Amino acid sequence: MELTWHGHSTWHVSVGDTDLLIDPFFDNPKTDLEPTDIETPDYVLLTHGHADHIGHAGEFSEATLVANPELVAYAKDEFGFEDAVGGMGMNLGGTVECGDAYVTMHRADHTNGIDTDYEYSAGMPAGYVISDTKPTQVADEESLSFYHAGDTGLMTEMREVIGPYLEPDAAALPAGDHFTMGPWQAAVAVDWLDVDYAFPMHYDTFPPIEIDTDDFVREVEATGSDAEVHVLEGDETFDLGA
Repeated sequence: MELTWHGHSTWHVSVGDTDLLIDPFFDNPKTDLEPTDIETPDYVLLTHGHADHIGHAGEFSEATLVANPELVAYAKDEFGFEDAVGGMGMNLGGTVECGDAYVTMHRADHTNGIDTDYEYSAGMPAGYVISDTKPTQVADEESLSFYHAGDTGLMTEMREVIGPYLEPDAAALPAGDHFTMGPWQAAVAVDWLDVDYAFPMHYDTFPPIEIDTDDFVREVEATGSDAEVHVLEGDETFDLGA
């Protein structure tokens, strides 16, 4: 499983022969790429409807869409998507097979107006756990999984459900504060999730979310977590299976 961060909350995840692109938004200072530089993935995953998460979704409308039904309906009308998992998307708690990957949708504590416009609601915001085997209650030492938390505040589901039952090996967590968790709450999330690897995201894109990522590293250490923190450069790839 290869994880590539394109800045903000935009991740490209490769599982076997399947490519998934999460929250495509390339108007951020961490990437040197344009949407046209990215080959159309097999699947586009949208966590919620804010402009900094769906800004370039339309550039990849030939992919199969993974999102909640409300957001799928909007993206079909506005961006020209024709295909979605299950025809109409998925919802919280569900797991769908996406090529060589399994995608489980979990809630995120955030708001979800389309393009931050109060006139339109797009259902509950989400995060995704992407794994190379189907999640079961029997732990699989050989499986690999990556948790993209979406835009979220700290929530006990990380400690009570996502960590112990979905068992992600790695997590990308918003750490920019102001609109999401900041470094210390994101560090608590790392500890609760009991992951081996942690990546900060959703920071330095706009003035309100500029942070010193060293604060995140120190806060993770302060929890006593054994997780390795990797502050990726924009467009850098991390091989989770290495």
